[in-house]
Amino acid sequence: MSLKWLEWSQQLQAIAQNGLTYSNNPYDVERYKQLQAIAAEIISTYTNMESRYILDLFSLEEGYATPKVDVRGAVFKDQKLLLVREREDNCWTLPGGWVDIGESPSFAVEREVYEESGYETRATKLVALYDRNHERHGHPPLVYHVYKLFFQCELTGGTAMASLETEGAAFFGEQEIPELSLTRVVPSQISRLFEYYFNSNLQTDFD
Repeated sequence: MSLKWLEWSQQLQAIAQNGLTYSNNPYDVERYKQLQAIAAEIISTYTNMESRYILDLFSLEEGYATPKVDVRGAVFKDQKLLLVREREDNCWTLPGGWVDIGESPSFAVEREVYEESGYETRATKLVALYDRNHERHGHPPLVYHVYKLFFQCELTGGTAMASLETEGAAFFGEQEIPELSLTRVVPSQISRLFEYYFNSNLQTDFD
């Protein structure tokens, strides 16, 4: 399914954000705000979100517009992959989330795995860097443009536990994968991670 409307609206928002960051001309500022409103209206038209809500999200973004960074940890045990169950949609995903300011990607994924699953890990390899917007992945639309970093992580300790965002953690074989939280991870990405697990010589995948 083509999501050109999302690509165009994100590009409009990026132009508007960059303009609001660097422009001191009040007339230009007003035009950039109009661009933001158009971008929000486009997204609102194709989703269930109110344009006012989208504009509020846009207003939180400051400085030069760049993609956000999401990290996901692939943790294997006895040929099974660790997944966590999201409270938000009751579906399963790889543990992970946004990288915080001041964190390295490897530290961020180790932190996210622990916070969401209770397991301690060590990031050992960046196996994939994906553009969430790329149509080959098939993620549902999201306001933000996101790069997703998938790390292979070595299990070092800990036990399964719930968190504020997750209500369970368990290991699944490749033929046992439960319903996935498609906003966060899609079946083709899970399959790719199993390929990396069984063939450590594969080069990092991207785009």
